[in-house]
Amino acid sequence: MCFKNLPVEFDEQGRAYLKGGIADPYSTERRPDLNGGSVKTLTQDQIEDLLARNGHIKQKNLDPVTRVAGALAFHTVVDLQERKVLDSRSVATLFRGYEIIMMGRDPRDAIYITSRACGVCGGVHSTCSALATEMAIGVKPPPLGIVMRNMLLALEYLLDLPLHLFLLAGPDYSEVVVRRTNPEIWDRAETTPAPNANVHGYGKIADIMRDMNALTGHLYLEALHMTRVAKEAYVLIGGKFPHPQTVVPGGVSTTVSLTTFNEIYLRVQQFFDYSKKVAAIYDDLCDFFYDCDSRYREVGRTRKNLIDCGVWDDPFAYDATYENCNEWGERRWATPGVIVDGELVTTKLQNINLGFEEFVDHSFYEAWSGHRFKTDPLDAPLSPFHPWNKETKPRPQAPNWREKYTWSTSPRWDRQFMDAECTARMWTTAMAQKLPENPYILPTGNSLRMVLPAGRLPEMELEWHIPDEWNAFERNRGRAYCVAYTALVALNIWQQGMDLMKSGQTAVSTQFEIPKKGLQRGVGFWGAGRGFLMHWLVLEDGVCTNYQIVTPSTINASPHDPFGTPGAYEQAVLNTPILENSADGKFEGIDIQRAIRSFDPCMPCTTHIHTDEGVISREVNTCACGADD
Repeated sequence: MCFKNLPVEFDEQGRAYLKGGIADPYSTERRPDLNGGSVKTLTQDQIEDLLARNGHIKQKNLDPVTRVAGALAFHTVVDLQERKVLDSRSVATLFRGYEIIMMGRDPRDAIYITSRACGVCGGVHSTCSALATEMAIGVKPPPLGIVMRNMLLALEYLLDLPLHLFLLAGPDYSEVVVRRTNPEIWDRAETTPAPNANVHGYGKIADIMRDMNALTGHLYLEALHMTRVAKEAYVLIGGKFPHPQTVVPGGVSTTVSLTTFNEIYLRVQQFFDYSKKVAAIYDDLCDFFYDCDSRYREVGRTRKNLIDCGVWDDPFAYDATYENCNEWGERRWATPGVIVDGELVTTKLQNINLGFEEFVDHSFYEAWSGHRFKTDPLDAPLSPFHPWNKETKPRPQAPNWREKYTWSTSPRWDRQFMDAECTARMWTTAMAQKLPENPYILPTGNSLRMVLPAGRLPEMELEWHIPDEWNAFERNRGRAYCVAYTALVALNIWQQGMDLMKSGQTAVSTQFEIPKKGLQRGVGFWGAGRGFLMHWLVLEDGVCTNYQIVTPSTINASPHDPFGTPGAYEQAVLNTPILENSADGKFEGIDIQRAIRSFDPCMPCTTHIHTDEGVISREVNTCACGADD
C-alpha cells in the first residue's frame, strides 16, 4: 500500500482514486499514522516552566547556521545535567519570494530567475524549471540535449559534494574542533591507526583530522581544488557557473563537439581516485567515532523516511509527459522513490507528486482557501494542500514558538516528515534494483557496488551499504560514497554522449513555442546536490499564474506540521545527546551543529551561538567563494 494517511487508493489497473465515505477527506484534524515513530515534544508552557525552575536548563541558539548566506537560525533548549535537547526549532530567517516574482511571467524566465535560489547549485533549478516547462508545453529534447543536461547535473554534484565533506561538515571533525570540544577523543585519535591507510595514505586518525582543519588542512584545500576541476568542466556546457546560460526548454543551447567531450573527460577522470580516497576517509572517521562512544550513533538520528525524485534521464525514454512519467522516471540513473521506516513504498513519480502537501501553520504565510485542481492530469486525486493548489501569501511577523516562527513551510509526503538528503538517491536505487545495465554500478537490494577505474590508484570496488541507523555520521558517509556514484554516472553519461556524436545524432535542442491560449500544468522532477527538488508550474494564456518550488532544505528545515510532527532538522537535534567535553567547560553545541550540518547547509557565513550567559562566535568558511581572489 503506497499511502497510509492520504485518502487515496488504487484500482486493479493501478489507477489512483479518492477513497469514498470520508467527510472532508483532507482534513488536518485527523492525526496521521506514523507507525509508532511519532516524536514526543514538550509544550511551550512546559518548556517555559522548566527554564524558570532549573538553572541547568538553558536556551542555546545558533543564529545564523550556515545555509545560503546565513538564512537559517536554530533555537534549542538544552538540559546540561541530563545532557540532552528538550526543544528544537528550525528558523528560516530570509523570505525569497521566487514564486511571487514568477507570477505573470513567460515560463522561460524561470530558468534564469529560479537559478538564483542558490549560489552554489543554481543550475539544478534552471534544469528543473526547463523540465516543468517542457511538460506544460509538450516539447521533448533530442537525446544529446538530454545527455548534456545530465552531464551538467553530474558536474554540479561533483563540485557540491567536496564542499560539504571538507568545507562544511569536515571542519567539525578536524583537529581544531575535536581537540577543543572532546580532548579525550583527540588523544585517542593520535594513537589509533587508520584502517584504510593503504588507500588514503594517513597512518593515524589524528592525521586525517589535522588535514581537515579549516583553511590550512590539505583535505580542505584539496576539496577547493576539486570544486574548481568540476567547475572547469561545467562551464564547457553551461557557459558560466553557478547560473548557466545554456539550459532551455527542449535541451541546451550550447555547441557540442568531440573536443568538448575530451575536455570533460580529462576532468571527470580525476574524481575516480579522489572518490576512492574520500570514501576511505569517511569510513575511518565514522567507525572511529562509533568506537569511541556508541552514543555517537544517536547524533542527528531520525527515522528512515527518505524521498527522492531520481535524476539523470534516459535519453531514449524521457518524453517530458506526465502521462509516462512513471516509465521514464524508473529509467533514470538514480531511481525515484519514497522510503518509509526503511521500506521502499513507491518508485513512481506520479505517486511522489500525489502524496505531496505543503502546510503553513507554523510559517510566516497566510493559509490559502479553495481547491482549484482536484486531480492531476491523469485524474488522480490531489489534496487542497498540494503545490499546484498553493497560493504564496507572505505574512511577516515576530517569531512565536507557539504559532509561526519561520519562513520555511512544512512539506510532507503522505503526511509524514521526510529526509530529502542526497543519500536517498543511492538508497532508493540500491533497493529498487532498476538501474540501467552498465559495467560500473550494481544495485543489490541492500547496497550499491561500484567499480572505479584505475588511475594512480588501482581499479577498486566500493560498496555502500544501506545503514542500520540513520544519523549525522551516516549522512556524511553516504555523501562520501556519492562522490564515487556520481563520478561513475558521469562516466556512463559521457559514453552515451560519445556514442551519439559518433552516430551523427548531434542535435541538442528542439524548437518550441509557448502556447498563448489555454491552461497547462507542468512539474519538474529533479534533484539538487543536497537532494530532492521539484518545481510546479501553471500556465494560463502563455504566462505563469502559479509557480512553486520545494528544495531539499525546505523539507529538511521545515517547522512543526499541523499534526505536531517536527521537521528533519528539528527531529535530528531532539535525538542528539550532548557528548562534548571541553576542558574549560564551555558549551559550544558541536553535537547539535554536527546534526544540522549533516543535512548539508551550505554557503560561507559566521556562526554565532547565543547562550543565557553571552555570545560565543566563530568564523566558519564553508565554500570556495572567492578562493581564487
